[in-house]
Amino acid sequence: MRARLVVFPVKGRNWCFGRSLDGSAFDPALSRTPSTLRELYSKMSANGNASKLELCIDYVSDKMNRAWMGLEMAPEGSFKSKMHGLGLKLLAGVKPSEMFLKSISKEVSSVEVIFPSSLNTRLVRRRLRHIAKRGSIIHKKYFYGSASLLPITTAFSVLPLPNIPFFWLLFRTYSHWRALQGSEKLLELVSNSSVAQTSPPTNASGKDQEGCESKDEVRNRIGSPWVLLPSKQLEELTSCGKEQDGLTKSVITSICETYKLNTNDVLKYRDSM
Repeated sequence: MRARLVVFPVKGRNWCFGRSLDGSAFDPALSRTPSTLRELYSKMSANGNASKLELCIDYVSDKMNRAWMGLEMAPEGSFKSKMHGLGLKLLAGVKPSEMFLKSISKEVSSVEVIFPSSLNTRLVRRRLRHIAKRGSIIHKKYFYGSASLLPITTAFSVLPLPNIPFFWLLFRTYSHWRALQGSEKLLELVSNSSVAQTSPPTNASGKDQEGCESKDEVRNRIGSPWVLLPSKQLEELTSCGKEQDGLTKSVITSICETYKLNTNDVLKYRDSM
C-alpha cells in the first residue's frame, strides 16, 4: 500500500508532516480486526505468537473506538457527553507528530512525499529521517512508561465512577505503541535507498506541468519504496501565506483542502514551540 505524505514549513523551523486522507489512507488491517471474542479466538488459533499479540491489541483498540463513538453520539448535557468533552480536551494535547506516525501502518509498503519545489530534496529526506528516529526513541520511552502505570490505575476501579485514569493510560499506551511502529516503518522506508528518487515539479494531483505523469514518475512508482515529488502549487501556497507568525490560517486551510490534511494537526505544528 502506498501512502502520500505532505511536508512543508509552517513557521520558521517548524515543519508540517501529514498523510493525505485520500482513499489510499484506508488501513486494510481495520477490515481484519475481530469484532467479537469468538472471531478473536478463531484468528488467534490460526496465527503465531506475534500475530496473537497484535490481534489482541487491535481487538481492544476496536472496542475503545466503539466506546468513543458511543460517547460522541450521547445527548448533549448527559454524563457521557461530558465525558466526551473531557476526552476532546485531553486529545487536544496530543502532539501532531504522534498522529502522523500513527498513520504509517505496517501495511504501508511505499511512500510518495510532496513538498514545496524550493526545498532541497536531501533536506526533506533528512527531516523525515529525523522525525522517524526521534519518534522511535520518544514513543518507546512513553510506551513503557504508560504501560508501567496501568496496574496502579486499576485501584480506581473500586470507585463508583468510570475509571478514567485507567482508560486514558490504556489509550496512551496503545497510541505510543502505534506511533512507535509507525516511526520504525517510516525509517525503514526512507532508509531503503541510498539515492533519492525525484520527479519533476507536480501539482496537487501528482501530475507534471503538462498534466501528465512523467516517465521518471512512472519508474519511481514501480521501483522505489519512496518517491520525492516537488510541487510548484504547494510552493505557491506556502509562499503567499508567509507572515511573522508563520502561515496564516486561511492558507493552511487551503493547503489542507487541496492535499486532504487535518487542519487542526497542521495548526498544532505551526503553534508548537
